[in-house]
Amino acid sequence: MQIISKINLASALFLFVAVLQTNTLHSQNNSVKMKNPLLQKSTLQYQAPHFNLIKDEHFKPAFQYGLSAHDKEIMAIANNPAKATFQNTVLALETSGVDLKRATGVFYNLTGSNTNSSLQALQAEYAPIFSAHSDKMYLNSKLYKRFKSIDFKTLKGEDKKLTEYYLQEFELAGANLSAADKEKMKKINEELASLGTLFGTKLLVARKNGAIIFDNVKDLEGLSANEIAAAKANAAEAGHGGKYLIGLLNTTQQPVLPSLTNRATREKIFKSSWTRSEKNDDGDTREVLEKMAKLRLQKANLMGKKNFAEWKLQDQMAQNPERAMNLLAKIAGPAVAKAKVEAKEIQDLIDAQNGGFKLEPWDWNFYSEQVRKAKYDLDQNEVKPYFELTTVLEKGVFFAAKKMYGITFKQRTDLPVYHPDVVAYEVFDNDGKSMAIYYLDFYTRDNKNGGAWMSNFVDQSHYLKQKPVIVNVYNFSKPANDNPSLISFDDVITMFHEFGHTLHGLFADQNYTSLSGTNVPRDFVEFPSQINEHAALDPEVLKNYAIHYKTKEVIPQALIEKIKKAETFNKGYDVTELLAAATLDMSWHTVENEADFKPTLVFENEALKKYGLLVNEVPTRYHSPYFAHIWSGGYSASYYAYTWSKTLDYNVYDWMKANGGLTRENSERFRKHILSVGNSVDLNKAFKEFIGHDMEIEPYLENAGLSDK
Repeated sequence: MQIISKINLASALFLFVAVLQTNTLHSQNNSVKMKNPLLQKSTLQYQAPHFNLIKDEHFKPAFQYGLSAHDKEIMAIANNPAKATFQNTVLALETSGVDLKRATGVFYNLTGSNTNSSLQALQAEYAPIFSAHSDKMYLNSKLYKRFKSIDFKTLKGEDKKLTEYYLQEFELAGANLSAADKEKMKKINEELASLGTLFGTKLLVARKNGAIIFDNVKDLEGLSANEIAAAKANAAEAGHGGKYLIGLLNTTQQPVLPSLTNRATREKIFKSSWTRSEKNDDGDTREVLEKMAKLRLQKANLMGKKNFAEWKLQDQMAQNPERAMNLLAKIAGPAVAKAKVEAKEIQDLIDAQNGGFKLEPWDWNFYSEQVRKAKYDLDQNEVKPYFELTTVLEKGVFFAAKKMYGITFKQRTDLPVYHPDVVAYEVFDNDGKSMAIYYLDFYTRDNKNGGAWMSNFVDQSHYLKQKPVIVNVYNFSKPANDNPSLISFDDVITMFHEFGHTLHGLFADQNYTSLSGTNVPRDFVEFPSQINEHAALDPEVLKNYAIHYKTKEVIPQALIEKIKKAETFNKGYDVTELLAAATLDMSWHTVENEADFKPTLVFENEALKKYGLLVNEVPTRYHSPYFAHIWSGGYSASYYAYTWSKTLDYNVYDWMKANGGLTRENSERFRKHILSVGNSVDLNKAFKEFIGHDMEIEPYLENAGLSDK
């Protein structure tokens, strides 16, 4: 006869009641679930979202239902009288909140790429609610104690890593705080969530308001006929028929500046970009970000840390702000020195043309293009006709992926999309088996966040039997009147970069979503995408996609050589503006006393001056008032990650060059050791095992043309 112990009996009764409660809940809310596509597992391939069924009014009831259901699941785990195990505690938490995750996953992708006033209002309403919900979980003492009591000796592999991951999440959130301090933390988190959403909303307003209207087409001399037609169409759409509208991207410098011959026009566009969020209007973000900086310091202090960066970097490769700043400082000196040499070359050109003025930021890209042409005989307008967007995607990005990893793509016109501009593909692995659904959203809109990014609608998980559903979002100018979509070589690099993130998601090979694909530290996540940038200049790849849109001729070898020779051109400028942004971010987040915060513009100037990065001709890539990465984009105290990852990239790229280049063998090794491991292993160790040594700075300096050698 089987003997049931008291604790097993209690556990059985507990589970019976929990199941009964769950069944009752499901019965009561069945009608809500049946009417709401966000509360049902999608019947489309790999659970791709039913965008054709999802409406704005579905989100709020889905949030309400999802939050309630997840709360009950969390409490059931926390109050379980049975001894804590991986299955009844860690795995139970990992697989909870399915409806909420599905709804928020679609929601935040849409608020970034195709928002409206209804979604913005909902985002503002639910930011503090979602923050409080997270705190309810990670500040739950009972739940934390269960995780702490699990016997690690019984765990191995991903099970052990997932348990460690959650324990760190609890402790980073403040699970060890006193009850009083937990309440303080909850209030700070709620306020930060609301402020982050408000910053993003204001920034969209600022970007829209910052668009520049020109009455006379002569002001736009230097732009192509297609670009002028697009500006005219944009103006008409905005209610300014017969005029021309130049919209803003989220960076400081704007893509039209290299082409515009009218200096007054360039200055107008640059200054509109620079001042977009400091005009004392509804798009002014300064008060918001200053509050956020102070609250983040308060949060770090509650956790016993001297500044926010010290708290934030605990689970990153760098581990602390000192290591991050040390890397930035080692590169900053050579970068600024190179930028000053570049500035002198430009000033000499201006003087030779009897310009009669001192080089200003709005002049740099216009005259640097002339320097590029003089030094390398390379004209960007000569190059652009070879880069038609769809050709770059299918014969470039996709061709390189097949060459390196054996994967292939098939366009899917039967899948619903969230905007007419979005296209969808099915992805097949090297054995011919279907592995993912992939969306692309190419063109800029005034209801879309600036920049380019990758995200998942569905994360890969062997345990949940999920394959990835991924989207890449861009902000390329949409051509008018059925003209071809021609992009710059910088835009080509952006496409390869973002697809590098997609590869990271495609090759995810984990049991659990929390450890899967791109769910890795910020200072590692850019590394795979940067490696993929090198494929754009691979000779076989380049000749396959660089095809003149009119003549259909392949790009001449002579032009390829010019592009390659000019690869390190303007690197002093490029690296300096990036390092200035990274240092600015770290400066905001290494303040140790609230009294040391100053008004935004004063603080920024003093911080850049302190680190030798206040260079008038080379403005920071992101000015504090529109630095979305750090105030609303998850990169607070983490923008250094681009430089850290780039250093990893150059180390590995040098290894690959020494071992035959971007060959199938090298790429498969990279897939096995880097792309497919997610966050299931020690990533510092994984990098060292791949290359044979720790990260070194010399490859960065040499590849960027900043070395004295």
